[in-house]
Amino acid sequence: MILKKDNFIFGFIIGLIAPFAGFAVFKYTKLQTLNYMEALQYLFVEPSHRLLTVAISLSLMANAVLFTIYINARIDHTAKGIFVATLIYALTALSIKTFG
Repeated sequence: MILKKDNFIFGFIIGLIAPFAGFAVFKYTKLQTLNYMEALQYLFVEPSHRLLTVAISLSLMANAVLFTIYINARIDHTAKGIFVATLIYALTALSIKTFG
């Protein structure tokens, strides 16, 4: 089964894709009336980027769930890939929040 694969690159790719699913859930719960482009524009234009921070945090929760699943299954290389992707997203979010 592909979910049992223990590979850093596989975990990194999963870690890059999963937050998009988390963002889709956020978009459909908070910004139902906007399409994806409008939602992204709104998040970046909003003063203080408060909603952007919430969106990124909830998106990264998808990675936290996957990371926990892979750590508990002792599939460590894949978990490391997910963790690295999460760090990249988190540093990007921190940069946007700090310098944006």
